[in-house]
Amino acid sequence: MKFLPLIEKAGNKLPDPTTLFVLGTIIVFIMSLCVANSGWTVSHPNGDQIQAFNLMSSEGTWWLLSSMVTNFVNFPPLGIVLVGMLGIGLAEKTGFLPGLLQYIITRVPGSLLTPATLLLGILSSIALDAGYVVLVPIAAALYHSAGRSPLLGIAVSFAGVSAGFSANFFITALDPLLAGFTQAGAQIIDADYQVAVTGNWWFMIVSTLLLTLVGWLVTERIVTGNIATVDIQQTQQSRAFVSNKQALALRYAFISIAILLTVFIGATVFEGAPLYGSGKRFDRWIEVTVPLLFILFFIPGLIFGIVSGSIKSDRDLAEMLGQVMARLGPYIVLAFFAAQFIAAFSQSGLGQMIAIAGGQFLRSLNVADSMLLSSFIVMVVMINLLVGSASAKYAFFAPVFVPMLMQVNISPELTQAAYRVGDSVSNVITPMNPYMIIIIMEVRKYVRGSGLGTVVAMMLPYTLAFFIAWLLLLVIWLQTGLPLGPGGQLHYEY
Repeated sequence: MKFLPLIEKAGNKLPDPTTLFVLGTIIVFIMSLCVANSGWTVSHPNGDQIQAFNLMSSEGTWWLLSSMVTNFVNFPPLGIVLVGMLGIGLAEKTGFLPGLLQYIITRVPGSLLTPATLLLGILSSIALDAGYVVLVPIAAALYHSAGRSPLLGIAVSFAGVSAGFSANFFITALDPLLAGFTQAGAQIIDADYQVAVTGNWWFMIVSTLLLTLVGWLVTERIVTGNIATVDIQQTQQSRAFVSNKQALALRYAFISIAILLTVFIGATVFEGAPLYGSGKRFDRWIEVTVPLLFILFFIPGLIFGIVSGSIKSDRDLAEMLGQVMARLGPYIVLAFFAAQFIAAFSQSGLGQMIAIAGGQFLRSLNVADSMLLSSFIVMVVMINLLVGSASAKYAFFAPVFVPMLMQVNISPELTQAAYRVGDSVSNVITPMNPYMIIIIMEVRKYVRGSGLGTVVAMMLPYTLAFFIAWLLLLVIWLQTGLPLGPGGQLHYEY
């Protein structure tokens, strides 16, 4: 465990992600000057010679000033994240999503407590940070009341919530966020390329089942034995229950979800309906996934809030929506500077030049796709130990690796799926996880003097097992030739 303080110290010295994008943009400007003056050119497969555009020239300065607002407004992840999060955020603020987690986990039979906790942890990414705040302490209490170590409940729930963060049965706020960055990266090579929000859906559904089973096996065969040796403080715990009023609100919210799903399905399958048929690139329902996601969470969240009493007037609703947007303030700031970085990288021509040169180098190596993706995943795992933000990392990675791997016929959606694997599995051992302090404080309720080392030792088996199982799944999926999801192809014909 001696390497952990070094990782934490190094990570803490890194600037804020927003500052990293500012510095990245400055570096791109300087590099564009140097490369443009060097005379270096890259041969495009169509025969064109590509050279860098000097962003520090008069024309480059004019481009930045004249396009700064457009870069931000047209930044692919911005609008879809704000719309999607508005619905999901309301469902969380009214108490619908936390109440749903609590309702389900307190009604699970003892024999299925571990797989159910893992599955709920993975699915909790729909509910933003509710998994950390709600599921982890409840799981600890439930395991304690069942005669098992509460630390086991913390470990199981944390593994699902954090190491399985990218997997899910449903489309979450992460899907449009990553799809936007992937699309921006892909358009460096193919200006018309569109990435569907659902591009990884089938793969993530299977991943959810796999991680639940693997996590269950690791818990019973490895983690349980390790935790059994820990001296647990005798702490009185009470089992949390959902109130009658909350249960009634949940019932009405479920009814609204059933009605909405029925309407959505009908609008998709009946000829002449709004969602029937093909859109510009994908089926219509795929192209409007984010608005559908907004409606599917907004209406049940609203109904739950009215019935439970958390929304008493339209002012309460407006205030909650304002709080949801306020929580997205840091993301909007990050998005502004990330948009300038990606736009500058593309305008300079450096993105296309690096992608083509890197792709040609990879092609000359004649390495199998599975090896390239495995190497990429390992790199993401290591970087995740220093930079915790999934969006910040991918905003840097996507403009480089998405177009580069397109050169060797790896689709943007496949690169995105590989990123999701690497970014998730090490979340439970990185000191840079912003929720790590919550887990440490929860562990300290039961074990005096525990800290980061205690948590990492407890969670390392999950990281290793999830890494191996998830990587194998991706490699096997690649061999089957099956799409990763609706609109999610495996290969790109360059």
